[in-house]
Amino acid sequence: MKRAIPHILFSAVLSGATALSSVAHAETVLKWAHVYEVSEPYHTCAVEASDKLKTATDGRYSIEVFPASSLGKEVDINEGLGLGTVDIIYTGQLFAGRAYGPIAIGGAPYMFRDYDHWDKYRNSELFADLSKGYGDATGNHITSLTYYGKRHATSNVDIQKPEDMAGLKIRVPNAPLYMMFPKAVGANPTPIAFAEVYLALQQGTVDAQENPLPTIQAKKFYEVQKYITLTGHITDALLTIVGGPAWNAMDAADQTALEGVLDDTATCATEQIIQKEKELVQWFRDQKVTVNEIDITPFREATMKLHNGEDATWDQATYDKLQSIK
Repeated sequence: MKRAIPHILFSAVLSGATALSSVAHAETVLKWAHVYEVSEPYHTCAVEASDKLKTATDGRYSIEVFPASSLGKEVDINEGLGLGTVDIIYTGQLFAGRAYGPIAIGGAPYMFRDYDHWDKYRNSELFADLSKGYGDATGNHITSLTYYGKRHATSNVDIQKPEDMAGLKIRVPNAPLYMMFPKAVGANPTPIAFAEVYLALQQGTVDAQENPLPTIQAKKFYEVQKYITLTGHITDALLTIVGGPAWNAMDAADQTALEGVLDDTATCATEQIIQKEKELVQWFRDQKVTVNEIDITPFREATMKLHNGEDATWDQATYDKLQSIK
């Protein structure tokens, strides 16, 4: 004769089974960190990625986005990938280059002839090889490259030619290769964290800074700078990187789903940045900012002399492969 299971014990067993079932189907929320504003396409497109990932993984994964350096500055979030304190980041190629030098080549000044050259590079075998090299060196996984825009100089002095930048104290991100362009034109590069740039410009700690037009608008740098000079010295991009701990915890199907969603996110932001670049020159002029359209040839020629100098973190063969992309 079977003995009846006490009601309390039965409830406990049922509760435990329910809890195990809940754990088995629990949603994993990936933390995506970046240093950009909530108004920028990088952020809005990333926010949209969560529902797409949830659908693609049948609810196993979603994304929470942490903007505006809320989980740390650029160096911090790069370090966080391996520690598991963040799962996904946008980062500049030069910051990723701290861990694997050759990947930085795509962020060097005047490395690309134009947008088309950059676009072919991001879909090239060379970029795939460099991404693999970064992955082997760090354990993290590059999924995508998002167009960040052409970087231009803003200042409180009129810049028409390289000599006008001599001695100019210009803020640059805290990665060595960002100093190549200022060095080439005789300026004084000053690394300052992104979140602190507006105040540094306002207080005169630096005389100038450089960023793409959409960033200059979003961060309101035009409020404290009289001139924007269209140097176009870097055709810049953001890497989307998934940390090793998060990536390795996913099965192959979910990895594929995440990679597809992050590629779509890169396309979303890239298209919006291209459109904003087309509109913003006139917008800045409407704000009474002087926008200088200059001959970039002397700026480019001065900088290209440094491409394979002491600051290069790539070899000649890698450089030649990139330049040969048609």
